[in-house]
Amino acid sequence: MLFNRYVWLADTIRRAGRITFEEINDLWTRSSLNETGEDMPLRTFHNHRAAIEKMFYINIGCDKRSGYVYYIDNEADIRSGKARSWMLNAISVGNLLNESQGLQDRILFENIPSGEQYLSTFLEAIKDNFTVKVTYQGFERAEPHTFELEPYCLKVFRQRWYVLARHPKYESLRIYSLDRVQHLEITQNHFDYPADFSPDEYFYNSFGITVEDPHATPEIVEIKAYNNQQKYFETLPLHHSQKILESNEEYGIFQYRVHITYDFIKELFSCVNYVEVLKPESLRQEFAKRIKVMRGYYE
Repeated sequence: MLFNRYVWLADTIRRAGRITFEEINDLWTRSSLNETGEDMPLRTFHNHRAAIEKMFYINIGCDKRSGYVYYIDNEADIRSGKARSWMLNAISVGNLLNESQGLQDRILFENIPSGEQYLSTFLEAIKDNFTVKVTYQGFERAEPHTFELEPYCLKVFRQRWYVLARHPKYESLRIYSLDRVQHLEITQNHFDYPADFSPDEYFYNSFGITVEDPHATPEIVEIKAYNNQQKYFETLPLHHSQKILESNEEYGIFQYRVHITYDFIKELFSCVNYVEVLKPESLRQEFAKRIKVMRGYYE
């Protein structure tokens, strides 16, 4: 119950921009979370402010000169940080859902196994640089196997959580899906996290979670997108390196500087009816080969 109150308060102030305690209290008395319609004591409000800062790293400031007006003091910092921005958006959505309980049968969600129950354990291990002992059922193995990992970072992709970790046996970084984990525990074995390692740089030239060689030079990829797929890429870029080389009513030509990985090819191929690969020639031929195989399925 308290957690939902924190979410409601943080999102209410964020959406208002600037708001007085009296206005907050008025909204609270009409909130679906407040079943009795009672006022929010000022002391409770300040206790919630402190809890929100500690839990969500959201600082609720107060402009006393303007009549004790409250606002999100560090929203710019939150927006500039991917993790905090993602968290703030999640809080906002969570609050909207809480306030729309009467519409639950009209809000549909995707049921995706994400392994969220292991998040706290991985976060604790990452924070203290301890290895984890994991029992993992990979798709390529008939039976689960148990091994030790040095967790470097967590990444969300397509609503699934992944951990990038060093496998001491192979002395290399590998990606593991949390929804394939069957058991997890933190060991007392400390590992040295490289001071010069940057998760952002590691994934910078890749799409998704596949990184074959982070030190390889990314390739220039050009595609031609037709119909609504052109508009889709324009409004939601496939990769941060995306450039629009040409755009007209019939098609758009997009350029990327990216590692050509399994995830990238899979993403492009998912819209193959409306996308033509122009460069490089090797990727164009790869698509031609795949299309020929697909055609054979229907002949």
